[in-house]
Amino acid sequence: MLIQEKSPLKTIIDLLMVTLGCGIYALGFVKINMANQLAEGGVTGITLILYHLVHLDPAISTLAINIPLIIIGYKFLGRRALIYTVWGTITLSAWIWLWQRLPFEINIHHDLFISGVLAGLVGGFGSGITYRFGGTTGGSDVVARILEKHRGISMGQSLLVFDAIVLTASLSYIDLRKMMYTLLASYVFAQVVNFTQEGAYTGHGFIIMSAHNQEIADTILAEMNRGVTFLKSQGAYSKQDGQALYCVVSAHEAQFLRDIVSHIDPKAFVSVFDVTNVSGEGFTYWLPGQKKNR
Repeated sequence: MLIQEKSPLKTIIDLLMVTLGCGIYALGFVKINMANQLAEGGVTGITLILYHLVHLDPAISTLAINIPLIIIGYKFLGRRALIYTVWGTITLSAWIWLWQRLPFEINIHHDLFISGVLAGLVGGFGSGITYRFGGTTGGSDVVARILEKHRGISMGQSLLVFDAIVLTASLSYIDLRKMMYTLLASYVFAQVVNFTQEGAYTGHGFIIMSAHNQEIADTILAEMNRGVTFLKSQGAYSKQDGQALYCVVSAHEAQFLRDIVSHIDPKAFVSVFDVTNVSGEGFTYWLPGQKKNR
């Protein structure tokens, strides 16, 4: 979708939220990572290496590295992604410059464990907001897209290799102990990014196979007010046709659903799996008369 196909108000909101996300990420980068000498992956990690080895301001090196990459990879981004990426890169650089010059610190007494966790939380939250509203800070994402296009290497693989190379190079200015806390920050960062992007509407999916499917479905509808879907099934061995039930519930309702199935048919086959992103009736909106707390 081209950027002009979106309403001007939506585009403004997107760019404001990208600006906010970059500001939060830059706060953690400057006041936690830089202040406690923790490394980073990707292009941001390269700016830290340059900062410690040749004292180049990350606000400058962020632009110096990202802008050429964006120019090289513009045809792989699309117009909207290009505009949002340029905006994210510029605002990130501006925030890094600003946070370095504001005279305050996050006093955690240089505790590396707290630094690692906090760096992951703050950085992940800021990046999650940026990604959720269509933004990016450029850098390694652009490189990954080029490799995917021309070499057939998946973005996930190339990003992992790139981060590993940058983190290994970061041992030039930090010791192994601080690298371990950097890896802790990276893990927390990834979890918070996923949570921020996907939102809090997670749940559990149930596939239920029972001789009493109709009774189970009726009870779920009556007792839990959750939707249930009948799926056609066939036994691979018996070749007999049957039905399976599919239902998604919130995490705190999962045990209630297990109890319903166990009470009606203790021999039922039940498969439970995590659903990381749920939207629709009963999760992201409620119909009039529905109870929000069951």
